[in-house]
Amino acid sequence: MEFVGTDQLIKILQMSIAPVALVSGVGLLLLSMTNRLGRTIDRTRELSERPRPEDRDEQERVSVQIRILYRRSKILRASIILASLSILFASVIVFCLFAMYSFHASLHALVLVLWGLGIGSLVLSLVFFIHDITLNLRALGLIVREHVATPPAE
Repeated sequence: MEFVGTDQLIKILQMSIAPVALVSGVGLLLLSMTNRLGRTIDRTRELSERPRPEDRDEQERVSVQIRILYRRSKILRASIILASLSILFASVIVFCLFAMYSFHASLHALVLVLWGLGIGSLVLSLVFFIHDITLNLRALGLIVREHVATPPAE
């Protein structure tokens, strides 16, 4: 078995830059997504632990908010899973690159497939993330319209 020489190690490191940069960038996105998920979960718990309002309309408003928050949580979960898969694929690419140059393995096709899967996962993750942001603004719009339409108290 032949070990990696300095020239080969430099090639491995050069080829690993893109997957490692992807891991770093997606890691920051994951941080944002998990923070958003935590906030939706905390808000859902807060609303569900409140005493049930006597007013039927207020009960419905709280129920709508809880349903929206639950839907957002599921969307964020999907986004987080897809972003995590993107990181997983990028990490396996680095491993494959090392194997290709260390052991002269022919893994070019696998690396291309993994890169496509990683970028595809990232794109889908971002689509879900944008969907969550859109849903969040829609929910906020309901609250704003309710308060703007209500005449000021005297």
